[in-house]
Amino acid sequence: MLNKNFLVVLFLISFINYAQQRNVVLIIADDLGKDYCDIYPDHAANVVNLTNVKRLLPRGIVFNNAWSNPLCSPTRAGILTGRYSFRTGVGDVVDGGNNKLSINENIIPKVLNIYSPNGISKACIGKWHLTTFAPIGYNYPTTMGFDHYEGSLTGALGQPSQLVTGFYNWSKITNGVSSTCTNYATTENVNNAIAYINSQPTTKPFFLYLAFNAPHTPYHLPPANLITNTGLSGTQADITANPVPYFQAMTEAMDKEIGRFFDYLISSGKWDTTDIIFIGDNGDDSLVAQSNPSKGSIYQGGVTVPMIISGPDVVNPNRTNNSLVNTTDLFATILELFGDTNWQSQIPTTNVDSHSLLPILSNQATSVRPWEFTEIFKLTPTSGDGKAMRNADYKLMKFDDGTEKFFNLTNNPAETNNQNLLLGTLTPTQSSNYSYLCSEMTNLVGGTSYCNPLLSVDTSTFETNEMKLFPNPFHFKINLKSYTGNENYELYSNLGQLIFKGKSIENQDFSTLANGIYFLKIIDQTSTTFKLVKD
Repeated sequence: MLNKNFLVVLFLISFINYAQQRNVVLIIADDLGKDYCDIYPDHAANVVNLTNVKRLLPRGIVFNNAWSNPLCSPTRAGILTGRYSFRTGVGDVVDGGNNKLSINENIIPKVLNIYSPNGISKACIGKWHLTTFAPIGYNYPTTMGFDHYEGSLTGALGQPSQLVTGFYNWSKITNGVSSTCTNYATTENVNNAIAYINSQPTTKPFFLYLAFNAPHTPYHLPPANLITNTGLSGTQADITANPVPYFQAMTEAMDKEIGRFFDYLISSGKWDTTDIIFIGDNGDDSLVAQSNPSKGSIYQGGVTVPMIISGPDVVNPNRTNNSLVNTTDLFATILELFGDTNWQSQIPTTNVDSHSLLPILSNQATSVRPWEFTEIFKLTPTSGDGKAMRNADYKLMKFDDGTEKFFNLTNNPAETNNQNLLLGTLTPTQSSNYSYLCSEMTNLVGGTSYCNPLLSVDTSTFETNEMKLFPNPFHFKINLKSYTGNENYELYSNLGQLIFKGKSIENQDFSTLANGIYFLKIIDQTSTTFKLVKD
């Protein structure tokens, strides 16, 4: 017969190990921006009541300024690697061929296995959309570190002609084996998540990457038991003509199934040891967006997403946070929630952009980064390709076609084009923020400077005692008064491109120049820069 004291010691050791166990669940909603989320007080007119997601609030933190990438594959690549798109090469949606994430990347489950070999269960359930789709790629999620994969490798379920049936008839991959699934995809994802956790030892921590396809297109009518709007016909004609209520219904159905998953965690005794992260992967699709430009753009409507982190590791919960957060920050955060605070030394040659949010979760800091960054570059370049960076108040967008925009988000959160600060004269404060953001962008991305040095000079006046430029705005000639004739002139575009260099600028015909803002640098013993407008 075992000694009673020995049994007590065994019980205490088991209790301590259980109490210290941490599980992490990452839930990703597909194409869900902030606008429809009633967890935010600044939501748009149409909302979805996220009844079950809101169950995270009493023990969580709502992040008000979380940025993703404008599209799903780049965001997911950034989360799993902690690296920006210019490092991973994934700047567009993965099409199964090009632009895929390298299987050699150190993604979260791979690093967890370095930290604790076979000590943490790692499952990916739902949407993958990161590597090759053909049979050769069926095993890529498990090849890259997950112990179990069950879901759809592609970006959307079904084809455009399957608006009604896509979520009810889809190709499912289970650890490399393909099958056709006719169960409603959102329900199937939760069934698979619960089944996997149940298959694991109760004392083994788990990381669950639960990526729903909802509410991504194709829009459809969910099962009646998951929605409150029972007046929807569900016909393809109605879906095409009225996509918004179907988008809302799909989001509500996802929330209902999330609630069923939460109920399982509670009933199985895992709720109190599980940190849960809920996010969207990019802004709303343009078919339903209430903020445009939307998904696919580096404007706020494309990259501002809901984010909640909730669970036992949140100190002083039920709070909001206004700091700047990138979805790439979830890489370091998830690793450190499992106790892996030395992850960088385990992948020493990898450039990682992720900042752990643990100081915010533990209430030791209110922010962990001075700016946030996003970008998009498509396989077939478009005018929307570019990079964006913001600090607390200002946002700089540098498009690959040379277009540049600079907004004060505090005063102009809608990024109204006629309030592009580069269309006017920058104040010293605006100039300082412009210079800071473009310098930081240059330091981050490298290569050619993203800064236009002419925008950092004070051009608040157009004349001095020595000289005067006229007319301003000018049409084709630039005239000067009170000059010595010994000066040299340099005329630059608003983007810093040199247009003219030399003497006798009054003899030049600038009628072919596009209308807009220009800078004239007059160089004598000193250098003076003036702002001109051509119309």
